[in-house]
Amino acid sequence: MRPAPFNMAAHVLARAADDPDKVALAVLGPARASRWSYARLEGAVRGVATGLREAGLTPGDRVLLRLGNTPEFPVAFLACLAADLVPAPTSPHLTGPEITEICGTLAPACIIAGDGIALPDNTAPVIPAAQLAAWHALPPADYAMGDPDRPGYVIFTSGTGGRARGVLHAHRAILARQHMIRGWHGLTRTDRLLHAGAFNWTYTLGTGLLDPWTMGATALVPAPGTDSAALPLLLKRHDASIFAAVPGVYRQLLRAPIAPLPKLRHGLSAGEKLPETTRAAWQEATGTTIHEAYGLSECSTFVSGAPDAPAPAGTLGYPQAGRRIALIDETGQQAEQGTIAVHRDDTGLMLGYLDQPEATAACFAGDWFLTGDIGHRTAAGAIRYEGRADDMMTAGGHRVSPIEVESALVAHPGIEEAAAVDLRVKADTSVIAAFYTGPAPLPEAELAAFASRRLARYKCPRLFIHRAALPRGANNKLLRRVLRQEWETDHGQA
Repeated sequence: MRPAPFNMAAHVLARAADDPDKVALAVLGPARASRWSYARLEGAVRGVATGLREAGLTPGDRVLLRLGNTPEFPVAFLACLAADLVPAPTSPHLTGPEITEICGTLAPACIIAGDGIALPDNTAPVIPAAQLAAWHALPPADYAMGDPDRPGYVIFTSGTGGRARGVLHAHRAILARQHMIRGWHGLTRTDRLLHAGAFNWTYTLGTGLLDPWTMGATALVPAPGTDSAALPLLLKRHDASIFAAVPGVYRQLLRAPIAPLPKLRHGLSAGEKLPETTRAAWQEATGTTIHEAYGLSECSTFVSGAPDAPAPAGTLGYPQAGRRIALIDETGQQAEQGTIAVHRDDTGLMLGYLDQPEATAACFAGDWFLTGDIGHRTAAGAIRYEGRADDMMTAGGHRVSPIEVESALVAHPGIEEAAAVDLRVKADTSVIAAFYTGPAPLPEAELAAFASRRLARYKCPRLFIHRAALPRGANNKLLRRVLRQEWETDHGQA
């Protein structure tokens, strides 16, 4: 059932009036926390919505968000939705060339930008983040209600062709998150959820902010620049009951003893596959389990383990109740093993790729959206992950196209060809590596600096490996999997 008329921001903040003085958001600094009550949060969102309307923006306009890890990010995001604008969150780590390409795809009516964050080479007017703070006190805008299936927001993800692709979601996408609350994180109104990610990332934005606010709970977020080593202390000091992070953060925390966390009920993991060794080590260190969820930019998470239905060992968990999930084989039929797919009528599925109807249609087999990930359904009904059907990589929870990395590297005068792959360097750790050909091996520091000027930090290779030639198939297709298999065999990771 999709309620209509509907507004995503109104849905997220519907419980603000229940307890206006309750802490909705606490940004945890080294000495003290910056706290936002529900009344302050909703007032800021609706005030900024008024400011955006008075600035001349009209319903349906697209707004590029270039903001850091500060409360202005979710305020701007929800304010745009409240005013029926279409926000597009982006990582502040993207370089000028990267955000210029995205801006060309988005064609924004304006850009909301924080200090020191790269801006695109574009003529769209820029609203500085400081202006938003001045708008907090404006008269509150009414929520723009309408069709729940109308465009809500855009998320950019790496496409298989190496170009950033806009994923357009409807306002009703927030309704699918109710299935996650029951089928993954078990969030209640009394919980205090600490998320270790950046605001702009959909994992943090959804699980760390929107879900707690929808439930009337408290969202805890470390202040910008907080070292991961400080997270256990923050968890204890601020009575966090749920902790959410990517597997890499859990691995970092486990490098040192963790003090008792008496209020912590469980952890959440998403963004990339959680190694069983990490799950077991966290359980031993804290006495709490980690519940993993599988999803993607096009549909957030929809397969998971949960407190009342833990994932069997070696699986992703179960399809969340209320979701329409199947495994589609090569004949296009549902099977026990095949590509993990989401039905086009699932509430959480995207409207489509922004202004790319042909690319959208190509991802469907009949009524099923194909994720590109292979799964196997166990006898108990859980889904076991079997790997990618293509060469897409995962770095810190972000999907990264190898073509995007390769295109940046071949601009170096000493590189003739490049192949980017993710390599398993330890049983529970993978990194992006760049194999390349050229007259001679190049200093790794030089290549790392070259890549950092052209790619966001999470896309940059950690290893650079010179080869006399790169393997290719009969049709001259680059065989990235061969490089991965050879390297992992030679280094004892096969």
